[in-house]
Amino acid sequence: MAGLQQTNSEMILLSWVRQSTRNYPQVNVTNFTTSWSDGLAFNALLHSHRPDLFDWNAVASQQSPVQRLDHAFTIARQHLGIEKLLDPEDVATAYPDKKSILMYVTSLFQALPQQVTMEAIREVEMLPRHTRITREEHVEVHEQHFSQEVSFTFLLS
Repeated sequence: MAGLQQTNSEMILLSWVRQSTRNYPQVNVTNFTTSWSDGLAFNALLHSHRPDLFDWNAVASQQSPVQRLDHAFTIARQHLGIEKLLDPEDVATAYPDKKSILMYVTSLFQALPQQVTMEAIREVEMLPRHTRITREEHVEVHEQHFSQEVSFTFLLS
C-alpha cells in the first residue's frame, strides 16, 4: 500500500511539474532522474510560477548545466526559503539520485502554487513506461542480465 501511495504521489508531482513547464519547449520532464540533470527543469519550474525573479532566456541559453542548477537552487533559497539540499555537481550527472530530486521537487511543490489538472495527470499516465525507468530499475535489469549470463556460462562449463 505504501508503494502505491508513493507511486500516486510521484505521479501527481510529475503531473504538476509537466503542467508547470509546458510552455518551455527546451524542457520535457518524464522522470525524477535524467530530466533534471541539465538544470533547465528546475529553472523552468521556478520561472513558470515566479517569472519576475529572473530572465528565462538568459539562464536557458547562456549557462552550463552546473551554473543553471546553481542558479535555480540559489533563487529557491533566496526567494522561497528552500535550503540548497542538492549540490549542482551531484545533479549534473547521467543518473542523478531519484530520492534527492524527489525531496527537492517536493519542497518546491510545497512552496509554489499546487494546482494540478486531471488532464496533466492523465498525460503522465500515458507516458511510455520506458521513459519513467529509474536508475535502480536500470541497474536491476543489468544485474539480472549479468547473473543470467554467469549462470549460463557456468552451465556450459
